[in-house]
Amino acid sequence: MADPGVQQTGAQASPALAAPLSTGAEPSPAARPVVHLIDSFFAARRPRKESPHTTAAYRRDLSTILTLAAAHRGLAVDRLLLPELDRDTLRATFGSYADDHAAASVLRTWSAWNQFFTFCVADGYATGNPMAAVARPRRPARSPKPLRGEDTPEQLLRRLAAGTPPAGGRRDAWPERDVAVLGLALVTGLRSSELLSLTVEALAGRPGERRIHVIGKGGKSRSVPVEAGLEAALDAYLASRRARLPRLPVGRDAPLLVDRTGEALRRGGLQYLVRSAYREAGLHDRVPIGANVHALRHTFATRLAEDGATASEIMTLLGHASIATSQGYIDSTNREQRAAAAANRTYRVLDELAGAR
Repeated sequence: MADPGVQQTGAQASPALAAPLSTGAEPSPAARPVVHLIDSFFAARRPRKESPHTTAAYRRDLSTILTLAAAHRGLAVDRLLLPELDRDTLRATFGSYADDHAAASVLRTWSAWNQFFTFCVADGYATGNPMAAVARPRRPARSPKPLRGEDTPEQLLRRLAAGTPPAGGRRDAWPERDVAVLGLALVTGLRSSELLSLTVEALAGRPGERRIHVIGKGGKSRSVPVEAGLEAALDAYLASRRARLPRLPVGRDAPLLVDRTGEALRRGGLQYLVRSAYREAGLHDRVPIGANVHALRHTFATRLAEDGATASEIMTLLGHASIATSQGYIDSTNREQRAAAAANRTYRVLDELAGAR
């Protein structure tokens, strides 16, 4: 194994990552293993108050590339130094990673490493960011994926409320809870992580004037109105929860959404609940490929656009960081309206007449 204190000759270090000059007996910052610098990177980000999901995703993306880079250099992960992450090593590593991962994953991982190197430059561990030399996929244009069918959300809620799953359905249906979860997602557009982080006290205000207080991406808070129908569904759910789980306290800081044992509903449980709801309502064929819980959010936003909401209103209600994301729902709705109009059978005659001229 190569001595980490000696400059490697097999792969020349990038000048951008050369160790800054140091004075006295203090070791050069670049002599610290990259794994330690990554810890410093996350320590510096703590004031951002990022969600645990975001932090875990960043750690996973940094760790994956670091492992591949160490293997490329023939070093143990904890022996890899910053100068050894040169341009050629990063290009080879990201190329290997891209072979087995989707473009969205490559783009997200590239972004994580770009932010890591930006931190290294700002703190004097590197003199430049080499990620500009590493190719990355184009950011794909995201099309909304709402539930298909004009009245699909209404059918879904009615069938769940009936509480009579078909043969092969879940043994212990909890219609009040399922209607509350699906209804909450359909009329507020909350993300999965936002739904799961709600506490009882997030539902605030006097009856008839209630709102859901949400902590979204980047720790940004927003408030979403709760109309009478959702208020009644949530009240019915909480009453059924007290009846089903009498020993479970329902204090203000308790999780709003729970599983059948009374534990806070988690990501896997939420995914299973929603998939089961689609299947038991006989509507699973109306869910776009690659969408599940997120289809409910997209349905909410698409209906806002169809009913004339502005991009600014959609941005506020959904907690988007960029108005361009909100505008995408309006643009998509316009394209769908044009496609529907073009499908009018009368156009066939007009096309024939135009061709005869």
